[in-house]
Amino acid sequence: MQSGSSGNCVFVEADGVRMLFDAGISARQAELRLAQHGRDIRDVDALIISHDHRDHTTGMGVFHRKFGLPVYVTQKTFVEVRRRVKIGDICDVRHFVAGETLSFGPVSVETYSTPHDAADGVVFVIQDSRHRFGLLTDLGHIFDGLAETMATLDAVLVESNYDPAMLDDGPYPDFLKHRIRGPRGHLSNIDAAELLKLASPDRLRWACLAHLSEQNNCPDVAIQTHHKILGCDFPVRCADRKATSAAMTIE
Repeated sequence: MQSGSSGNCVFVEADGVRMLFDAGISARQAELRLAQHGRDIRDVDALIISHDHRDHTTGMGVFHRKFGLPVYVTQKTFVEVRRRVKIGDICDVRHFVAGETLSFGPVSVETYSTPHDAADGVVFVIQDSRHRFGLLTDLGHIFDGLAETMATLDAVLVESNYDPAMLDDGPYPDFLKHRIRGPRGHLSNIDAAELLKLASPDRLRWACLAHLSEQNNCPDVAIQTHHKILGCDFPVRCADRKATSAAMTIE
């Protein structure tokens, strides 16, 4: 529904289970954007939070109170969000520990700890009766176990945050450039493509590049980099930084 430093929110539907991952856009935007795809946000079964940064959490309290969504979040992340963001009262918080698997009827959500510079960041793999979908943003770096996970996926939303040359030549101060390219920052287009090399060519149907930097990347550059490394036939697209992307399905 949006992916970038100005806000992140992803809707996943599998085997009749409807989930929102992160709440970095306004409740009104989320409601309208889901309605455009024929979905009522009040029918969502869970709001699952990846980490404490504002572009992922600003709307979590309003999502909960306005739409009645239970909030799934690690305790460390919840404490940090409360410290940093005015989220208001949330009366249905369901804590999980990174590494646990959440169950929603026939759908499971595996959680994996990341080295991103957050209090307790996690990424997710959603599995239904037929497919495995990876939701892999704000990774920090390609950490142990990620290669093995990538090889099991049928589709993936993966961060491809910056182009190294654009970052080097861009307007960010040096400390921020070091943070972005550091081991607790973000993956570059090259890093993301190298990670996608580890996917199973017989299994992966598509990859969607996410969390592109507005200042240090652009969709054309990201796609070109991936095609240069992975080949022009590799099925890759980009999520929109400021609006809803086209619906993506795994057949």
